[in-house]
Amino acid sequence: MTSNIRKHYLDNLKWIILLILIPYHTAMAWNVWGEPNYIFFEGNRAISSIVVFFSPYFMPLLFVLAGIGTKFALKKRTGKEYIAERVKRLLVPMLFGTIVLMPILCYIGDKFNYSYNVGFFRHYAVFFTKYTDLTGADGGFSFGQFWFLLYLFVISIVCLGVLMLVKKYSSGTQRSIPFLIVIALGLPLPLLSDLLSIGGKSLAEYTYLFLIGYFVFTDEKTISKTEKYRWLLFGIGTAASILNVYLFIWADQKYTTLNNITDYMSEWFMIIALIGMAKKYLNFNTKVSAYMKSRSFLFYIYHFVWVVLSQYLLYKLIGNQTWIIFAGTLLISYLLTFICCEITIRIPFLCFLTGTKHSPNK
Repeated sequence: MTSNIRKHYLDNLKWIILLILIPYHTAMAWNVWGEPNYIFFEGNRAISSIVVFFSPYFMPLLFVLAGIGTKFALKKRTGKEYIAERVKRLLVPMLFGTIVLMPILCYIGDKFNYSYNVGFFRHYAVFFTKYTDLTGADGGFSFGQFWFLLYLFVISIVCLGVLMLVKKYSSGTQRSIPFLIVIALGLPLPLLSDLLSIGGKSLAEYTYLFLIGYFVFTDEKTISKTEKYRWLLFGIGTAASILNVYLFIWADQKYTTLNNITDYMSEWFMIIALIGMAKKYLNFNTKVSAYMKSRSFLFYIYHFVWVVLSQYLLYKLIGNQTWIIFAGTLLISYLLTFICCEITIRIPFLCFLTGTKHSPNK
């Protein structure tokens, strides 16, 4: 299996997963479990189900994909080159997003949730001096969605020494592990979920998933197994995801233990299944897929600003019309996010700030 073949289906899987971010973050405005959000209307179980269905696996999958990508990156880069690439690709856009974009979201959150009535630029002082739960819903400091870039940067740098030693002293031939062992690799996830956790996001768990991507899902035989058993894995993962939604959102009483089991089954089986599905059905390179690949990182950076601004303005215009606001936010956010992508990719300085390759003609 060549790296080029891998690159197509993994890149396609990545941009498809990132497209989910707009409905996911839009739906958070109606969550029924009371999680703070920049915009919060009222609990809606149907809309909340979107969040609960995707949340167990779509961000963990991105860390697995990042681990796979690191394996290929270190085949053609030295350690110093890899660090420089991580700084450019992760640290710079994380700082840009935190300093430039997050104050907008937190300002809207403060206005909507706490009736802040002073100007936007005055609110910068609030953003950089108010430290509470790091959600930003109260106007205080937050990394927002850029926690992913921060975590991935830290994980990449911390793991680099070990990965370089393995690369140096390994024989160059990757040993396959039995597929039942691959399935069993999901068992430690519940034990790791609370370790080094900040705001419910475990640095230990995501490091583990990153390393699994690097050491396990870069093996040709393992990928072939995920492809072979894709429908069985997808069926188990989907059933666990649906049951997870029911137990967490719709059940009349709490089934905490069973709910935790379905949550982690959803996470692990969907990760494996989606990699297998991608290998079977997304292993192509078309004009559309090439376009989406080149815009996907910019999409991730800009999408949340437009979700929050759309919800805020729609609420001001039409009041609390749940389904109109939900549908309108999706439409407006996708449109304006891609417009921002098109503007940014044509301006070298903005490409630098967002960790994106300048490609004005693509």
